[in-house]
Amino acid sequence: MIKLLANDGIDPVGKQMLEAAGISVDTINIPQDQLSEKLQNYDAITVRSATKVRKALIDACPNLKLIGRGGVGVDNIDVEYAMEKGVAVYNTPASSSASVAELVFAHLFTGVRFLQDSNRKMPIEGNTKFNDLKKSYAKGIELRGKTLGILGFGRIGREVAKIAFGTGMEVLAYDPYPSTTELEVVLGGGVTAKVPVIYVTKEELIGQSDFISLHVPFSEKPVIGAGEFNQMKKGAALVNCSRGGTVDEDALLEVLNSGKLSFAGLDVFDNEPTPRTDLLQHPKVSLTPHIGASTNEAQERIGVELATLIINYFKQK
Repeated sequence: MIKLLANDGIDPVGKQMLEAAGISVDTINIPQDQLSEKLQNYDAITVRSATKVRKALIDACPNLKLIGRGGVGVDNIDVEYAMEKGVAVYNTPASSSASVAELVFAHLFTGVRFLQDSNRKMPIEGNTKFNDLKKSYAKGIELRGKTLGILGFGRIGREVAKIAFGTGMEVLAYDPYPSTTELEVVLGGGVTAKVPVIYVTKEELIGQSDFISLHVPFSEKPVIGAGEFNQMKKGAALVNCSRGGTVDEDALLEVLNSGKLSFAGLDVFDNEPTPRTDLLQHPKVSLTPHIGASTNEAQERIGVELATLIINYFKQK
């Protein structure tokens, strides 16, 4: 029997599909430093973002036939090396796009109405300083009519654009390999509309956008640093639900403190799982702990897609 370790978990529907196909599934979590020994007992492993499958682990487990990533990015897997060694690598790029896009807008709506700060202060001061807080948070702005710059226009970036169009925003897109010239936006009630995509240079996007959302792969150096922040409009805002390390956090704190940036929404951080405290406690930062793909619906879609890929792979063997 084929044995699979779902080291970062798998949705019950996906697990059921795998077991119905005759694949044994263990959902215990084996610590990273014990994987090279205990993975010897498995034919395949599935991971999310926590577990890393690097060259040393691949070398230590010649029995390994398949690595599955429940999600989009494969930064935690040495993909090319695995494939050179004859190990199949699969991910699920389409399953979580809508969930991440909705989280982007959760951060945007939070930031423009100061919810990240009011949710901290209302429980403590709401019954004694209600009118003061009301005055403090009375200068929010609307998203409608503002310009959202989407840096990276892959599957997730396109889903973000669809929501933006639905809220009445203007959208600017940058991608080194642009492909889509228009998007079909579902407006509800069975009504759809086709909206053209406006592509600009990275510099134009940074300089013209009221809000910027990052949807880029892992980079060895930040995509947004001091130079890019200087090019932004005063009062602009940034949301990062893509990868830790793509934003220079020192530079981000500087522009938040100076007032150059009105707020930031962060789902990912440089030093996960121990992000820096000054960022976590900043009143202008909306925070989530890397949960972009973590909705019930997305996890079920990921589980089903991953299970289907794994089953089809082993059927061919």
